[in-house]
Amino acid sequence: MISLLIVDDHPIVRDGLRGIFTGEAGFEVLGEAGNGDEAVTLAERLRPDVVLMDLRMPGSNGVAAIAELARRGNPTRVLVLTTYDTDSDVVPAIEAGATGYLLKDSPREELFRAVRAAAKGESVLSPAVASRLLGRVRAPAEEPLSQREVEVLELVARGCTNKEAARKLFISEATVKTHLLHLYAKLGVKDRAAAVAIGYQRGLLQA
Repeated sequence: MISLLIVDDHPIVRDGLRGIFTGEAGFEVLGEAGNGDEAVTLAERLRPDVVLMDLRMPGSNGVAAIAELARRGNPTRVLVLTTYDTDSDVVPAIEAGATGYLLKDSPREELFRAVRAAAKGESVLSPAVASRLLGRVRAPAEEPLSQREVEVLELVARGCTNKEAARKLFISEATVKTHLLHLYAKLGVKDRAAAVAIGYQRGLLQA
């Protein structure tokens, strides 16, 4: 028997999930919570096998609750169940200690399998989330250029020397060189030509 705690700020969602798991053999719903603080309190008291955790809730959110449970050494597995699959939701939740991440539009059988796997400590990710995380690993988020760095890059693209760029921007030539070094690092290049090429490729420069 796998014991569950359902955490969601919408009562109708909690009712639906309770009905789904109550009607399925092998699961027991111990309680419900409407925000992160309640989730931590109940998880500490009830010690469920798995917490089904929504992320965006008023007050203390899901990520904060996951991190707090981890900090307290609570052995409960947390399976995120949310409608959001953006990097800003997925990555913090996984980093905080979530065992898995599932979307609310997942089929019922997939939800059952995910909870069973989470109870065993196995990582569970919906296909969409897995693809997003894989893409993030393969292509780390690009570090944006500052407005001044873009201005320097635009002048370089026009063929300006460091001295000419400095005069046009009313800064020193040394400062232009510093901006160039920074934008080289951010773009992952080693020279002016490559920086300009990447600048056009990323839409930083207009043809």
